[in-house]
Amino acid sequence: MADGRGSVSLDFHGVRYQVKDVSRSVAFYTRHLAFRLEHQQLPAFASVSCGALQLLLSGPGASGSRPLPDGRHQEPGGWNRIVLRVADLPALIDGLRQAGLHFRNEMEAGPVGRQIQLEDPDGNPIELFEPAR
Repeated sequence: MADGRGSVSLDFHGVRYQVKDVSRSVAFYTRHLAFRLEHQQLPAFASVSCGALQLLLSGPGASGSRPLPDGRHQEPGGWNRIVLRVADLPALIDGLRQAGLHFRNEMEAGPVGRQIQLEDPDGNPIELFEPAR
């Protein structure tokens, strides 16, 4: 919001993911990744949280999912992603694989830690990251 001098005051609100089925997405994030349900207006919208991260799940019909003025449709997927820090990445991967969840890649290791990319039911990426010790 402008303060009269031309500057803008911004604060982080959340990350919006486009999804095809809001109920299914809420179940995925709360059941498999321990997110907490904050708000829902089914069938179009829900928000879930994990720590300071608020994930806005917009389904068909939500105001945040409407076609853009140039006609493009907002769709799930892509490569930008949320990153969740975890304490024991191999154990989490094993549990999620046993639950039948889909990973985009295998665990990678680098100088700052290990990571892997998981997909939610609509193909939105989630990076699971364990910092190096």
